[in-house]
Amino acid sequence: MGLFRLLFWIVLIAAAFWLWRRVTSSKSAAVNKPQQTTVMTVRCVQCGVHLPREQALQSSDRWYCSQAHLEQDSKSGGN
Repeated sequence: MGLFRLLFWIVLIAAAFWLWRRVTSSKSAAVNKPQQTTVMTVRCVQCGVHLPREQALQSSDRWYCSQAHLEQDSKSGGN
């Protein structure tokens, strides 16, 4: 009978520990979850690279990845 009691308490403590870990980990995961943000990207008309809109340079309705590409397109006529 003593072995049965020992096994009962071991199982009960293990179940309580597992439940406690599950509850506390789900709370911390919800708190630490990073928020997803959408980043608008544009394509450079010179080289075709995609980059965030905030980092791109714009001339009329055309987007460029660098000042050099903007100038190259201006020199070539900006088709």
